[in-house]
Amino acid sequence: MTDMHRFLEMTSLTARGRVRSQNEDSIACDAEAGFAILADGMGGYNAGEVASGIAVTVLAERFKSVWLTESYDQDSSKLIKTAIEEANAAIYRMAQSQPQCSGMGTTVVFALFHDNRIAVAHVGDSRLYRCRNERLEQITLDHSLLQEQVNLGLVSREDARLSYNKNLVTRALGIEPVVDVEIQAHEVLPGDVYLLCSDGLNDMVDDEEIRHTLNLPELTLELAAQRLVQIANDNGGRDNISVILVRILRDFPADRGLLSRFLTRLKKK
Repeated sequence: MTDMHRFLEMTSLTARGRVRSQNEDSIACDAEAGFAILADGMGGYNAGEVASGIAVTVLAERFKSVWLTESYDQDSSKLIKTAIEEANAAIYRMAQSQPQCSGMGTTVVFALFHDNRIAVAHVGDSRLYRCRNERLEQITLDHSLLQEQVNLGLVSREDARLSYNKNLVTRALGIEPVVDVEIQAHEVLPGDVYLLCSDGLNDMVDDEEIRHTLNLPELTLELAAQRLVQIANDNGGRDNISVILVRILRDFPADRGLLSRFLTRLKKK
């Protein structure tokens, strides 16, 4: 197993915001195992916190276990899909069996770093951004009614930013017995910064402000996360605010054994 600490820098922060009475977001990141998870819960008193907590716990335990058995491969999409389906089933079962949890659900965005790539999975409107060469790009597209309207050309992206219907998600974990998971993979480069966030951040802080903050040379990754949460709170803090930041420090190709290393040395001669 490869200790990803040498290749990744991670920091995370979650806050209740200025309006909500409790924090229903859950987060986890593990630089050693190379994954980050963020979930934004919904439904009932404390039930959203239960749903997001289940999602993060199931995924973190699964991928920590896989990392310990050295089972990652370049195409981990099947493993990721299965793990998120397990989380969905666990939340759904509890929602059906516990009256106080009825109707609960959660978004999730998950990132796995392996072999100079990032595999990204998401359900709902929690997002992943990439900041590369001072340019910010939204990698995930929200599973929301508003995003569907944008895709159909019914609403412009400019009008979408001002819409009051931002939070009507069309997919979430735990609502139905089966969930549709969107998974994609991208090459990473040293210097990239990846941001996982709940909508409590991107609803309160526009993309240009996020881009500017991530590119301030005087800010460490930890200070950048704190600055983003502070800006969201200063702008109203109408929802829980969660942030995970991941910086790529250097290349991390997969170790393919003695034969691969021997062939690599031959190519360099």
